[in-house]
Parts: sequence; C-alpha cells; structure tokens
Amino acid sequence: MKSFSKSLVGLTLLAPLTACNCDKPERPNIIFFLVDDYGWLDSSVAYGEEVYPNNLRIHTPNMQRLSEMGVIMTNAYACPLSTPTRTSLMTGMHAAHEKINMFTAPEINTPTDFTGGTRGFFSEASAREADDIFARPEWNYNGISPEPGIPHTQYATPMVQQLRDAGYYTIHVGKAHWASMGTPGVTPYNMGFIVNVAGNMAGMPRSYYAEENFGNQPEKWTYSAINDLEEYYGSEINLTQALTDKALKALDYPIRKKEPFYLYMSHYGVHTPIHEEPQFYQKYLDAGLEERTAMYASMVESVDESLGQILDFLEEKGIADNTIIIFYSDNGGHSLNTAKNSVAHTFNAPLREGKGSVYEGGVRVPLMFYWPGRTAAGVRVNTPVMPEDFYPTILEMAGVKEYRTVQELDGQSMVKLITDGSQLAAEAMRRGEIADQRAANAFVIPASVSGIDPERAVISHMPHQWRIEDQEDVDFLSAVRKGDWKLVYRMHDAKLELYNLKTDLSERNDVAAEHPEIVRQLAAELGGQLRAWEAPMPVVRATGRTVPMPDEL
Repeated sequence: MKSFSKSLVGLTLLAPLTACNCDKPERPNIIFFLVDDYGWLDSSVAYGEEVYPNNLRIHTPNMQRLSEMGVIMTNAYACPLSTPTRTSLMTGMHAAHEKINMFTAPEINTPTDFTGGTRGFFSEASAREADDIFARPEWNYNGISPEPGIPHTQYATPMVQQLRDAGYYTIHVGKAHWASMGTPGVTPYNMGFIVNVAGNMAGMPRSYYAEENFGNQPEKWTYSAINDLEEYYGSEINLTQALTDKALKALDYPIRKKEPFYLYMSHYGVHTPIHEEPQFYQKYLDAGLEERTAMYASMVESVDESLGQILDFLEEKGIADNTIIIFYSDNGGHSLNTAKNSVAHTFNAPLREGKGSVYEGGVRVPLMFYWPGRTAAGVRVNTPVMPEDFYPTILEMAGVKEYRTVQELDGQSMVKLITDGSQLAAEAMRRGEIADQRAANAFVIPASVSGIDPERAVISHMPHQWRIEDQEDVDFLSAVRKGDWKLVYRMHDAKLELYNLKTDLSERNDVAAEHPEIVRQLAAELGGQLRAWEAPMPVVRATGRTVPMPDEL
C-alpha cells in the first residue's frame, strides 16, 4: 500500500491572551510560507482532478517534495487581492467583515479604489470616477490596527501577538502590507513580531535586483523600495534569495535557545515587476515558452528554490520533525495584463479570470500542510478552506488553548481536517477506495471527522473598481460557493449567474435559468451574510443608495 500512495502522489506532477495550556518542549515550530500573486496552476503540483497543460509549464521540485510529505488542499480559497487575505490571516475575520476588500495604499487616508470622491491612489483615477454609475463604499482603507480609535481601520488582536504572548519567537520576513503609514498596523513589530525584515507598507518591490539596491536609489526612491537588505547591495543575489538568507539567519537564535518559533516567510515574489532570474530563465526559453512566460517561470522557480533551502535547513538543524510547514498564496495569479503572456485573461486556464476577480482564477489558490507525525503523506483534502481559518488553526497547532480577541472570529480551525481528515483519506487509499487523482479530489471528509462542514459557504466579495480601466469580470462582484454550486452577483448588471463547478470548473455555462430555487437559496445566503457583516457595498450615484443585496434583485 505504501507504493500505491507514492503512485498517487506522482500524479501531481503533470484581545490579550489570558492563558496558555502548553507543554513548551513539545510545541512545534511553525513556518508560514506565503507567495504573492501565485496561481493555482503555476506549479508541477496539480491541485485539480487532472494534470492540466498549464501544470507542465514550470518546474517546482521542492513544492512537489512538500506535496509528497504532506497534504494538498484542493479547494483552498483566498481573497481576490493581497491586503484582504493578509489582514484576514492576522485577524481571523472574513475580509468583508473587516471591511477591507481592496489593497491599502502606502500613504494614510488614501483610498485605492477608483470610484467616488476626488482623491485616489493614482492621480488618473479622478478623470475616470465620474464615468462610473457607482461611488466608493465606506471601507477601512487604512487597514488593520492593534490599537483602537484609528480612523478607517479594523481594530483587532493580531494572531501573531497571541503566539508571542504564548512564548513563541516570532519572525517576519518579506511583505507585510496590512496597513498604511502613520497607523500602528503598518509595522510587524506592533503586530506581535520580535524580528522584522523588509515588512512595511509596500505591496510590491520596485526592483528584485541587489544590483539596483532593491529599488533604494536616491534618484528613484519610492514606497516600493525594499529595506533591511543593505548588506546585499551591489551583489548578484535576487530579492527572493536575499530574504531567504535573512530568514535562515534569524532562525539561528530560537534554534540555539531551543525556543519554539513562528516564521512568516512572506515573499514579494511572484508579484510584478515580472523579470528574469538568470539561473532558470534560459531553460524555459529553450523549452519553447514565450519570453514573458519564461521570465515568470524563472521567478516561480526561484521561490521554489527558497522553499527547498528552508526544508534542507530544517533537516540540517535536526528540527524538521518538529516543524509545521504551511504553503499558501494570497490571491489567484495575475491574469488581467500581459506581463506573463501575450493574451490577457487566459493565464489561469481552465480557471476563469485571475487576481482581483471572484471567479475561480482569482480566489482558488495553492495550499499545502505538512505536520510531521500528524498529517498523512501525499493525500488530498477537498473541503473548502479560507484565510480566516488560519487564525484558530495556527493557535491550536501552537497549543494555545485559551485566548481572547477584541474582534469576532469568523474562521474555523483546520487542525482536525488536516490531521484526522488526511488520515481518513489515507485509509481510503489503502482500502482501494481511491484509485486515481480524480477520485482523490472527490473524496469527502465528513464534518463528524473534521469539524468543518464540507459544504459550508465560501463567500468572495469585491465591491470596488480595482484598476483605472473597467474590468467587467473583476469589478463590483460578489460570489458564494456551496458544495458544487457557485452563485456570482454582478452588481453592474444587476445579474445573478449560477455555475456547477463539478461539471463546469471554467464557469462558462450559466445555468441560473434552469435552477431558480438554487439561485434563490444561494442569493439569500450571500445577502444574509453580507448584511450580518455590514459589508461594504458601492453606492449608486443617481440615487445615493447602496447597491441592492443579491436577494433583493
């Protein structure tokens, strides 16, 4: 049966803390490895029920290595954009509940959506604003805050602060992007981290090259210049590898002191600017990829190399058996522009659209867990999970059993799902009930085992205009998935679409007219939850009223 397990894996190629009931020596180390703008198909690990052509573009041996050690989550969801996912991870709240469904600007009090008012993140926005029928909703455009009373922020007890209070040595390396300058949430030090490398208000790097000082050039300095990496200036190292080097150096202290650690390894890659990594770029050109896709593939493989270096380091230090690895992306892969290939809106096929959209390409993302001795190796779990689930999950992993928060948590712990659930899937494999990748993706773990309803609602909300140009499959959309069914609410069109993801993963066949009762039920669930959260909704300029909820059409 062990060999059968390996053969199946091979298919994947193509508020303050009040108490801590913890046994310190047994507490696991935790590494959260987060990749930016990383798509569901940008890997040789095939998360779908089959190996799609796009899975064959990029060589990711270390992601493959992790998938064979741990659990592949085939229905993991993030928010359509970066900041909402990242803040949700820190608060345990759904992004719509936080009222953060767009990215935060570096400057305080600067909304980044392109509707309403005269002040926007980009000066060109005001020229476009009057063209849209919607005005900006009220939202927390300054991000999250660990302190109360900060305008346009969500006050919350950060998850990492809970870990630090429980005795974890907490390390932040890379991108933060939780809040704007001038607010407490902008710096990882205020969010519970003992060590911070390169985390601030920046949402993307100006440069990935040390030869350009990662954007820190006096005549070109911007908010996107990456700091804390001066020792590498003028060298040939790239940003991804410099951050990895700093992370491994930071781990030396807790390892020597035998303290449990939490490393938030939050890469800026593979966000734009898309560029070439010389050590990998040529082989993708030789393989026939177009130039821009080869550049992107080289960036992905650089991130994969970082993962491998961390896995090797854990083994060298003798702590691999007591270190949990979580691998995740903050939103779907970028698909709107042509920085990664010559045809827009196609890079995430067969998923529809990409970053910014509530269609599957924008919100379905890679996720893997490895908990030595607790998760089964090389299995698949198809229960949908969401960003807000990580807050209770990581605290439970760390043995933090009693804690308080100033915010209401929306997430559910995934611990039983990835441990008991993965073991159940492994047993089904041993009994021959799972014969191939399609069957593995279809295997249902009941709530009686995992504690999570496999058909609970997954809500995605994008009540903004993301970019200056209108994007009809991105802007002003909401969606709810429940089981195989997914309802999409197009606010501009006042239209409800219905898709069966089991038979139509690409969301091309709208069957709303054929299933009016399912439309009604899902619209009621989506509308009811958005009301309960008092979620931001755009305002109709002509009437001054908010856009109707989906069950009010």
